[in-house]
Amino acid sequence: MQHADTSLGLPFMKMHGLGNDFVVIDQRGNNIRVSESLARALGDRHRGVGFDQLAVLDDVTDADIGLTFFNSDGSTAGACGNATRCVARFEMDRRGITSLTLKTERGVLQAEDAGAGLTRVNMGAPLLDWRDVPLAREMDTLALPIEGAPTATGMGNPHCTFFVDDAEAVDLSTFGLSHEHHPLFPERTNVQVAHVVGDDHLRMRVWERGVGVTLASGSSSCATAVAAVRRGLTGPQVRIDLDGGQIDIDWRDDGVWMTGPTTHVFTGTLTPEFLATL
Repeated sequence: MQHADTSLGLPFMKMHGLGNDFVVIDQRGNNIRVSESLARALGDRHRGVGFDQLAVLDDVTDADIGLTFFNSDGSTAGACGNATRCVARFEMDRRGITSLTLKTERGVLQAEDAGAGLTRVNMGAPLLDWRDVPLAREMDTLALPIEGAPTATGMGNPHCTFFVDDAEAVDLSTFGLSHEHHPLFPERTNVQVAHVVGDDHLRMRVWERGVGVTLASGSSSCATAVAAVRRGLTGPQVRIDLDGGQIDIDWRDDGVWMTGPTTHVFTGTLTPEFLATL
């Protein structure tokens, strides 16, 4: 993606990981700073470009690249696993390297080429204490006092995972919205419903805070795998079937590693006319 004078427009990329789609803007060398209003306008699938998350690239001194994430409603997202993986793949290919570090609100994350066109990212250690998720008051994060006894996990953003008999039978649009704003989650929460398919194999669907139902979510996949291990449903290496495809999660001593595909769909330019309306 080339840097440009924004009087001629602002370059961007459209990418997705398993159907979880992103706009990527490179602020390095540009004279525009992405704002909440720009993120919200871009996220409009009718009047903008449309995305589940917006990833913004910056120069940093303590990693190869810096990343900031916005949801489609303009709110910020502390972590976005699929977008991290997509940006890592693009940047590794651009630089001709096989590993990369990315600084996010979550911390400095390690990414590497996993072979066969796949990219692996260490999303860091899960946050299991109620303060770190965060929750509104002290409680056991393994089984929350909510109908269905979901598990809470922090992955740089909050997650609430329900294990159900059939994830596909849940009306996620209603279920997810009602739990995103549950008073136990002061920063709102991502909501997952999952069931066990077989040994170390889950089916999971996701509602992302500030977005809605999405085809996939990397951080949600990590949180669901961690919850499943904690509840004795799987081992630390878990394959998850999402609406958009399969992702592999491996909870190791050094963090939760996520491996999956990425797609660079197209590169475009936001016009001066569009930018002038913000």
